[in-house]
Amino acid sequence: MGLKQKPIPAALTPFLEGKVLLLDKPIGWTSFNMVQKVRYLTRVTKVGHAGTLDPLATGLLIICTGKYTKQINTYMGMTKEYTGTMVIGATTPTYDLESEPENFKNIDQISAEQIQLATLQFVGHILQMPPQHSAIKKDGKRLYESARQGIEVKVDPRPITIESFEITSIDLPTINFKVVCSTGTYIRSLVKDFGDALGVGAYMSALRRTRIGDFKIEEAIQWEDLEAEIKNVLGE
Repeated sequence: MGLKQKPIPAALTPFLEGKVLLLDKPIGWTSFNMVQKVRYLTRVTKVGHAGTLDPLATGLLIICTGKYTKQINTYMGMTKEYTGTMVIGATTPTYDLESEPENFKNIDQISAEQIQLATLQFVGHILQMPPQHSAIKKDGKRLYESARQGIEVKVDPRPITIESFEITSIDLPTINFKVVCSTGTYIRSLVKDFGDALGVGAYMSALRRTRIGDFKIEEAIQWEDLEAEIKNVLGE
């Protein structure tokens, strides 16, 4: 039996009935952290997000309340756009900066032309191996739980679509990029595979989600602004 919604102030009724919130997730927060904070702030128990962002990633996070939680799967299935930064010439176990760089390699021979050409093999319908440090479940256990115990779990590659993979600037060992992709894409894995294609390794050092379907980051609000808005309507 589900939890019964407690009575909430009239000013918060719109959140109970249903809202779609476009939030700019700050670095260091998990997507579930954001859901918990919205639940606490709006006093609505029925809250969910439409697509996880890693703690070190920032950007657009769609959070639904009330009846709009039924639309979460629709939003999750929409095309995503990301901007990010990678560092080539090293790898990390988590494919990002949640772990320390290792396996350093010389990148003096890598040219801008090689970097641009290497993107082409990743555009279109491809198979991608999810990171071992991810929230995917295998036999009821999340992969990252096994990875933290030093256990590698066998998982199958997943079909994804990369609509575009654009290199926006190069200042080696740093490369900035923009990716438009299908749901289920791990940008960390794309970066790792890109480094493998160059033969020198790579890890993701920054990531920002800038679009989900037709929803853009420019439409999103900061958490502090949402918090201030709700406290204002409550007269707090």
